[in-house]
Amino acid sequence: MKKTGPKDLKYDDKGLIPAIIQDYKTGEVLMLAYMNKESLRRTLKLKKTCFWSRSRKVYWIKGETSGHYQYVKSVRYDCDMDGLLIKVRQLGVACHTGNRSCFYRKIR
Repeated sequence: MKKTGPKDLKYDDKGLIPAIIQDYKTGEVLMLAYMNKESLRRTLKLKKTCFWSRSRKVYWIKGETSGHYQYVKSVRYDCDMDGLLIKVRQLGVACHTGNRSCFYRKIR
């Protein structure tokens, strides 16, 4: 089987790929963020999630300012190679609102 690396994935026209972040023990979906080839490379090297900020146009490591790091346990990609599933050990909360997960609201 061919070994797949960051360059083999299908990024959008802005060079980004969505990454779903999931708790490796519970399966809880914690957040969704975007990566490019470099942020994925940094994630694999550091074993901490690193993302590309679409608004600020900078790289950011989850937990860099809050201390709520995400330690990477595995990185998978979907069948179309255009989405990532990253399983992590979450320290503290994942959401900037103080909630454990960014998906704490329901549509009624």
